[in-house]
Amino acid sequence: MSVLVNKNSKIIVQGFTGGEGTFHATQMIEYGTNVVGGVTPGKGGQTHLGKPVFNFVKDAVEKVGADTSIIFVPEAFAADAIMEAAEAGIKVVICITEGIPVADMVKVQEYLKKYDTRLIGPNCPGVITPEEAKVGIMPGFVFKKGRIGIVSKSGTLTYEAADQVVKQGLGVSTAIGIGGDPIIGTTTKEAVEMFMNDPETDAIVMIGEIGGQLEAEAARWIKTDGNRKPVVGFIAGQTAPKGRTMGHAGAIVGGADDTAQAKMRILAENGIHVVESPAEIGKKMAEILKKM
Repeated sequence: MSVLVNKNSKIIVQGFTGGEGTFHATQMIEYGTNVVGGVTPGKGGQTHLGKPVFNFVKDAVEKVGADTSIIFVPEAFAADAIMEAAEAGIKVVICITEGIPVADMVKVQEYLKKYDTRLIGPNCPGVITPEEAKVGIMPGFVFKKGRIGIVSKSGTLTYEAADQVVKQGLGVSTAIGIGGDPIIGTTTKEAVEMFMNDPETDAIVMIGEIGGQLEAEAARWIKTDGNRKPVVGFIAGQTAPKGRTMGHAGAIVGGADDTAQAKMRILAENGIHVVESPAEIGKKMAEILKKM
């Protein structure tokens, strides 16, 4: 069991023959991910990395049964790529692209309401179910199979959390990098809810950052509806200058509850085990599980 992707997922790469698509698709295939082809308009009928290339996503769905897509398309065209995948029937769309205009993502958000499609990202590292499927840009060797789910806005902190968990003799069920843009497909709460409902995830690591209300929303949901599994939380940006975007387009403090300190307080008030440093994530998780 896993969430979003597994060894049976049939994955295509949009932007397959471009530099980024080629580099990361090669690593995904080497990891053992079930990549069944890719999409590059105008190059349909060719073969790339030993896989078929299609002009349109609907061709990949019809001919190789694709159900999952990862997008490496320039920001000006990425919104169209997401909508094309949804319209073609893709169930999970993972968009790596950074810098998609907010106006474009507003259209995407509204468009996806018509389809049974789960969007992860944009501006995210992707999703990995260790030893089954790596659909993203993360270093696969860091992740070992286990029963800890990871939800993170930050790519780097996703890898750090996985490393901390693995060093404690634990492992990861699935890690989801939700992305750091102002408008993303899957929220922190929605990702946490998937793990709460996953019978093979025993506990959750939730990593957030300054800016927005996603972590507070997730924390309040955990306390009122989802407090079935322990959650370890960390908020990045404790020393960030006020009013400055830090790394991610969404990481800017807009109100009193957007600061790292305020978010940490909200998480703790709602039963989440908050750590002050990412270096404490694994130890805290191991400590909690020993008491269960």
